[in-house]
Order: sequence, then C-alpha cells, then structure tokens
Amino acid sequence: MTSKSTASQKANQSFTMDDFAKALEQHDYSFQQGQVVRGKVHSYDTDGVYVDIGGKSLAVVPIQEIAANDITDVSTVLPLQEEQEFLIIREQDADGQVTLSRRQLQIKHAWDSIAEMQDNKQSVQVRVSGVNKGGVTVDFQGVRGFIPRSHLIDRENLPELVGQNLTTSFLEVNPETKKLVFSQREANRAASFSQLEVGQLVEGKVSSLKPFGIFVETEGTTGLIHIKQVSQKYIESLPSLFEIGQPIKAVIIELDEGKGRVSLSTRVLENYPGEMLENLAEVMASAEARAERATKKLFG
Repeated sequence: MTSKSTASQKANQSFTMDDFAKALEQHDYSFQQGQVVRGKVHSYDTDGVYVDIGGKSLAVVPIQEIAANDITDVSTVLPLQEEQEFLIIREQDADGQVTLSRRQLQIKHAWDSIAEMQDNKQSVQVRVSGVNKGGVTVDFQGVRGFIPRSHLIDRENLPELVGQNLTTSFLEVNPETKKLVFSQREANRAASFSQLEVGQLVEGKVSSLKPFGIFVETEGTTGLIHIKQVSQKYIESLPSLFEIGQPIKAVIIELDEGKGRVSLSTRVLENYPGEMLENLAEVMASAEARAERATKKLFG
C-alpha cells in the first residue's frame, strides 16, 4: 500500500506547470467564425472590451462592434462581470485571442425578428435617418432600410421627414443581400382597410374617371364604383355626370384585402332606376338614410 501511494505522489509531482501549459495548448477550444458564445465581461481598454469566454486568452470586442446604435458609455451595455452572448467574427490568432461582436449578433437577431414580423404582416415604426433621390433611408432595430418615394404619403417634402417616426409595412426583406424595404403607403392602406366593412357608407372624392368606372379616394384608401354600379339605368358617359375632385358618397359592396380592392356602389342608393342621373344632389344629400335602408335590404 505504501509503495503504491509513494509512486502516485511522485507521478503527481512530476506534472509541472510546463506540462500544464503544454496540455492547455493541445486543448481544442473549437471557436469558429459565426459561432455564438457566452462570455463574462472582464475589463475595458481604449481598443474595446475584453471578455472571458473560457479560451486560452481573453477575447476582445472592438469598439465598433459593441453596439448597433451609438453609445456614450460602454459600461451601460457591457457591465463588468456580466455574462452575455457574442458572435465570433474572427477566429483565434497566434496568441489564442478571439474577436467578438455584440453589434453583429444584435443585427442577426434583428433580421430573424424582422422575418417573423413580415410573416405576421405586422406594421412597424421606423425612424427616418436620411434622404436620397429615390426616397428616404430609415433605421429599424439597428438595421438600415429604405422607403421608396412612391411608398411615402408625403412625397414632396422629404427633408422634413428626417428624424420622424413613420408607421410602415414590409415590402422586401432579404437578410442575405441586407435589403430591407418598407412602405408607409401600404401600412396606411392596411390600417384604413381594417376600419372598413361591407354595407358601410363612405365619403370621398372622385380621383379618376375611366370608361369602366369611377375611382373614389377616401381617407386612406381608394375604391372603385364600376359603371354598372353607378345607376340601375344604363350610362353612356361618366365624364358627362362626374368630374375630378367632386365629392361623392357610396356604399361598400365588396372588400378584398389580399388585393387591396374596395368595390363601391351608388346604384343601391337609388329609389328608382336612373335617379343618380336625374337627381344626383338629392341622392347624395340623403345618402345616410338610403344606405341604411339598402344595407338592411341587401345584407340583412
């Protein structure tokens, strides 16, 4: 028993600090670029923040990789001794040091969140950060996006939008190409659409006259009165009865949210065929009562 114990003690004594260092060097920490690791904030330096991720050396988070947004005090986002997740952006160098990024991990999480919000057809608030000839640039959860001029409600005074928060919906989300496009117009249309229902009387203005019908612009959306829904009587020419900008009231007879289509009718407001042609002012003046009667008759 004694001889075995003595041999064991000699074996333990023979394992020196040099041996330990060599064993440490042979250990494979398998830190790879793109890997998410947890680490504890160790110390601050002018070059960045040092983090203990259990490697041979402390890992470093460069100043520009600390946060997706501007910060004035590093300790507010990376307090000492706090454990957080980081993304490895450069594998260990000759000294065993790994380079980390908190900013890029935030952006990665943001893209995942954005994709989910797009799938759920959510409307989101974005902050306008700049202007170019095609529209405005925006910031959303640390990711830079874009709203084309054609998808803005106010298309004329773009510089005045800088610094404002706009309610938008997603037009295009592509994490691979880092392309993020929003639409304020579509978000506004969707919000307005949600307030509409079949049988509702809406008021707007004639925005366009076509051979097949009248486009009516209401608050936040545009509807169509097909020529066959203007009157129970045949109409030869819409321009002879209506003009651009003319106020008009009509009943919603169909809604197609997927296509963004609102179908309207003034035909249902008539007391007799051709009343819209003969006495338009009277039909419009009593449209509320007529619409209530028509709704009960048509939709129960």
